[in-house]
Amino acid sequence: MDKIKDHGTSGYPEVITRLPEADIQFKSVKAWIMQADLSQLVFFEFEAGASVPEHSHDYPQWGIVIEGKMELTINDKPRICEKGTEYVIPGGVKHKARFFEKTRVTDLFSERARYKPKSNKQ
Repeated sequence: MDKIKDHGTSGYPEVITRLPEADIQFKSVKAWIMQADLSQLVFFEFEAGASVPEHSHDYPQWGIVIEGKMELTINDKPRICEKGTEYVIPGGVKHKARFFEKTRVTDLFSERARYKPKSNKQ
């Protein structure tokens, strides 16, 4: 049996990084997709200084900070999120994020195709 390792902010373990990598259009971010019939669970890894521009989508989103620190602004209300912080973003609500240090976040999107897998073509 494999030993469980403490990865801290060094990244996700292989059990996550073996999932399909997401085709992300933002700089300084990597993500891996766990696909379900009606939703996606996405494991994000943001570098310090990364940001997600303001946007909205028609479906709700739930997330939790695994490691690191970010500012999440939902409906023009900023809040600091650190390890263990959970959040819910209702459908149709504008939101954005910026990351102060390397941060790992897991988000559940209530939509089947929020992100597509990265193409194997280089």
